[in-house]
Amino acid sequence: MKNMWCWMLLLALMAATPVSHAAPDVTLVDDRGVTVRLDASPARIVTLLPSLTETVCELGGCARLVGTDRYSNHPAPVRNLPKTGGLDDANIELIASLKPDVVLLALSSRVTDRLESLGIKVVALEPRTYKDVQRVAGKVAQILGSADGGLRLWQRLEAQVDAAAKTVPASARGLSVYYEVDSAPYAAGESSFIGETLTRLGAKNIVPTSLGPFPKLNPEYVVRADPQVIMISQRHSAGVGARPGWDRIRAVRDKHVCAFTSEQGDVLSRPGPRMGEAAQIMARCLRESAPSAGAGAAR
Repeated sequence: MKNMWCWMLLLALMAATPVSHAAPDVTLVDDRGVTVRLDASPARIVTLLPSLTETVCELGGCARLVGTDRYSNHPAPVRNLPKTGGLDDANIELIASLKPDVVLLALSSRVTDRLESLGIKVVALEPRTYKDVQRVAGKVAQILGSADGGLRLWQRLEAQVDAAAKTVPASARGLSVYYEVDSAPYAAGESSFIGETLTRLGAKNIVPTSLGPFPKLNPEYVVRADPQVIMISQRHSAGVGARPGWDRIRAVRDKHVCAFTSEQGDVLSRPGPRMGEAAQIMARCLRESAPSAGAGAAR
């Protein structure tokens, strides 16, 4: 009888005591084609690309961030995190001092080898197209231990872009657009994520896929293409009409030059969770540039 009570007590204790399971490891292949294995979903993350920072936060991992690149400024909580530099000048010592479980960075980052030589886990992910954004969302969700977070994020983005496209009137569809990403000038071509958004909105990009995603153009190329709409940063918009020959461009003559603020520029230039918002900004520009909208001031 005594032994029976002992067994019953032992079984009761076992039932009342939570069973401890080791956190599952995370194994994935990054954009280098390298298989990266993490012992568990990371608690301390450093991101060195704004779009990756935003993706981590959108998927519920903002509290795990312990440092970012200097350009990561969204959402608001990341502004107070240690800033570790940029694409070409990341501060290795500072990153190491943050003791990250993993560093998420661009494929083009120059510090990957140095970080790995210090024993720091690195995952290279660089979204450049819509398909890339979908894939990267899935990889980041996997890192964070979210089963379907990446899929939900992608479905939301697709729905937002579709919704933005529906706001573009028929009169604005087919408008030829020059989207300038830098005053050199560098443009967003059809094959870039910006170009893909313009296509989804029904616009005609003057820079074909054959020229690459972000080609440097001869300014005369833009004059010859004679776009009906110019999308450009506010900082560079004032001098557009003074560029040689650009006063003959329809967009300049008709004042269909959409000048984006620096805040809007951040949204537009980051292939990540705010691409739906970016589509809305571009859709608004197309609506205001539609023939029925009449000539408007640079905006």
